[in-house]
Amino acid sequence: MPSKPPRICRCGHRVAPKILCPCEAKRAAERKARFDKDRPSASQRGLGADWRKVRDAHLDRHPNCRICGEDKAPREVDHITPRRVAPERRLDPTNLQTLCKPCHSRLKQREERRQHKGSF
Repeated sequence: MPSKPPRICRCGHRVAPKILCPCEAKRAAERKARFDKDRPSASQRGLGADWRKVRDAHLDRHPNCRICGEDKAPREVDHITPRRVAPERRLDPTNLQTLCKPCHSRLKQREERRQHKGSF
């Protein structure tokens, strides 16, 4: 089966497919550091000890991903109705769903795209 050919990075290095060039990795790390610098801690965002208890209890009861059914690690506990829409349902067990990391990322990116377009 043929594989993808290497690509040329902006800096001119030849890079294997699906691999980041060192300059790309450095730019990504710098971008993430700028974002995280001003980001509040988990406790400040409402994800303190009370959330961890509810999250752990939910994962004990519902270990499989709601979308693909897999029991992949790491697993995410997602709010069905987002916290910014209904903050009072933050600890409501009926507002939670278990998702594997790939499904959670896919779902959240889709929601963010919809929200960015103004249709959320």
